Amino acid sequence: MLLSARNIHRKFKIGKDKYLPVLKGVSLEINDAEIAAIVGPSGAGKSTLLHILGMIDRPDEGEVLLDGKQIFGMKEDELAAIRNKEIGFIFQFHHLLPEFTALENVAIPSLIAGNRLPAASERAAALLEDVGLQDRLHHKPNELSGGEQQRVAVARALMNSPRLILADEPSGNLDSENAAALHAMILRLRDKYRQAFVIVTHNKEFSAMADRVIMLADGLIKG
Repeated sequence: MLLSARNIHRKFKIGKDKYLPVLKGVSLEINDAEIAAIVGPSGAGKSTLLHILGMIDRPDEGEVLLDGKQIFGMKEDELAAIRNKEIGFIFQFHHLLPEFTALENVAIPSLIAGNRLPAASERAAALLEDVGLQDRLHHKPNELSGGEQQRVAVARALMNSPRLILADEPSGNLDSENAAALHAMILRLRDKYRQAFVIVTHNKEFSAMADRVIMLADGLIKG
């Protein structure tokens, strides 16, 4: 087992003395090299859960274990190092840095990890070839289509060879053709690199392609 979440609770303050419970005791396990789709209605807590699994947010109660180790007992600098090395993130909006090329955007996580530019650039170029952008290495985000920008974001998420990729509506901002191409590419990359993907999605075709579907509703996993 790669990742385990146990009895996760999370609430948000919405007034002086009022709180909105979003997650009400969520438990799940993620295995190596599987694709798990998290589905459910808007407001069910899907993105909140993903942020907790990715150590971007902390639960009010419960624990998350990575390789059996309780991650929220660690210091912030330790969490940051684990996030950069062990977890890749793909968001609905690509969050590429506009002043950098595709190659530079993909290389950034490796540079943050302390690797030298030549090695980081070599791997970034290989990953961009993997996602079909070998001819777009030196283009900046505003010179790329929406689908191409999201492919750069996928390559960036793979940069440090993380064991877990977390994706929040990765095709939500794409047309149906580009969305289908992105979905097929994610399956191909999983088969090649054997990384686990946890994907929040409203796309029924994409969730049907996953190894497992996790339904989240009313702050709890159903079924």
